[in-house]
Amino acid sequence: MANVTITAEEEILQRARVEAARRNQSLSRFLGELLKEKFAQEDAYERAMKDFFARGPYLDPPVREDGRRWPSREELYDRKCLK
Repeated sequence: MANVTITAEEEILQRARVEAARRNQSLSRFLGELLKEKFAQEDAYERAMKDFFARGPYLDPPVREDGRRWPSREELYDRKCLK
């Protein structure tokens, strides 16, 4: 493990010290775990985005499973049909 020196506002450091004490941890361990959780969330988000975009378009093919076709953009935004 490496040691790191950080610079932060005193108010932020005080809140971090209080939270670390609530968790019965050192400030160093608390900040390390906080960073680990943040990076894990970012990694999970990236994986979810890659999975989502790997699936391809949802409206392809232009025909639904029941045989009906999907409406075109023009049909969806045609104000005359909303009346």
